[in-house]
Amino acid sequence: MPYTLLGNSIEEWGTALAVMAAAVVLLYLVKCLAVRRLAVIAERTHTAIDDWLVRALRKTWLLTIVVGGAWLGSQMLDLPAKQHMWMWRITATTLLLQGGVWGDSLVRSWRGSYRARNETGASATSAAIIDFVLRLVVWIVFTLMVLDNLGFNITTLVASLGISGIAVALAVQNILGDLFASLSIVLDKPFVVGDFIIVDDKLGSVEYIGLKTTRLRGLGGDQIIFSNGDILRARILNQTRMHTRRAAFILRVRQGTTEEQLREIPQILKDAVLSQEATATFERSHFSGLGEWSFDFETVYWIKSPDYFVFMDTQQAIYLRVVGALAERGIELAIPMRLMMAPPAAEAAPTARPEPRLAKPMH
Repeated sequence: MPYTLLGNSIEEWGTALAVMAAAVVLLYLVKCLAVRRLAVIAERTHTAIDDWLVRALRKTWLLTIVVGGAWLGSQMLDLPAKQHMWMWRITATTLLLQGGVWGDSLVRSWRGSYRARNETGASATSAAIIDFVLRLVVWIVFTLMVLDNLGFNITTLVASLGISGIAVALAVQNILGDLFASLSIVLDKPFVVGDFIIVDDKLGSVEYIGLKTTRLRGLGGDQIIFSNGDILRARILNQTRMHTRRAAFILRVRQGTTEEQLREIPQILKDAVLSQEATATFERSHFSGLGEWSFDFETVYWIKSPDYFVFMDTQQAIYLRVVGALAERGIELAIPMRLMMAPPAAEAAPTARPEPRLAKPMH
């Protein structure tokens, strides 16, 4: 009587082991060739996807390959249903754990490439939080799948996690709101560290973007601190991202200026702006109004640089040229008329007291 094990002969077990060995060798060679080929391609391209795939494949366990080969070999055997079930559960559990390792590796690769492109402290901090959250989600999902594959009832566990999550979220909703606002700032980038922004009536340079707060350095040197949730709900003006700056000013000249002089003023203003052609572009200049004490001329031009110092230097040069040109033509700037307040009425002189009368001497 031939020797059998679990209902299969020695020859059948030998065939199963041969299939297993062949499958393990073949899968290992495929992994090595794939890693080597993708590594060569990754060096020639600038995309990060192939680098992520190379890193994930390198994280493939030899145990996963061996278990996969064992499962293929087991298909050559006529095993009882219970043994087939446990073989499948072991294989599926190994593959799920390997999937978790691959997912974890992809998240780590994303974080590495993101930090290489964004070296600021705020981006690194938020990237670390995103990395932690994504990896936590990956391992929770794969752990639940493993437990379900092993026959555990995860419905109650999922419901308990959901209720606990809701309770925790309600308890720390303000902190979570600022945390997600921080992620929104980093991902959407309405501003970055170094930008000069205006938030409502506060303005300053962005100094730090944290998990809960964003800090500005004000013009006076003071530090202005906003919670991330509040700053996203406000109207933000990002001055750093201006490509050009619109500038306008009104020149007021004295009433009594002759018509001929008034006709010259728009050209004077235009020439003053065009003299700064490297930094300014002229738009228009018009006699715009008859004031109570002046004739008004409005001029509009564009500064080609968003730099505030360039704007101030250009404006100063234009003003100096305008003042000089007006002086050459004898055109006077208007001076506001002030009502001269009359001095208060003099107080009434005190009533003269009657001179005292001397009493007559008595005889």
